[in-house]
Amino acid sequence: MSLRGMVPPDPQTDVSQVRFAVIFTPRQDRKRFPAGCVEIFASGEAALTAADPGKNHHAARVVGPSKSSEGQYIYYLMEWLQDVVPAS
Repeated sequence: MSLRGMVPPDPQTDVSQVRFAVIFTPRQDRKRFPAGCVEIFASGEAALTAADPGKNHHAARVVGPSKSSEGQYIYYLMEWLQDVVPAS
């Protein structure tokens, strides 16, 4: 996966880290998500257990939070932890 356009974790702080999460999104074709749509979990297994693709809750590995140019906190997608559902 290309990391182009992604904010790398800050090596001197723990603000922006690689984390496991469940993202609420109707579409899996985006690369960044607002913090309000992201729930952080301690492990990939916990995120997979909490995921419910039928209700648009998808397990993922993300980097963040980062502050966007619009002033919102966002997470960048690294990878989906389950099969990606094709966009309709």
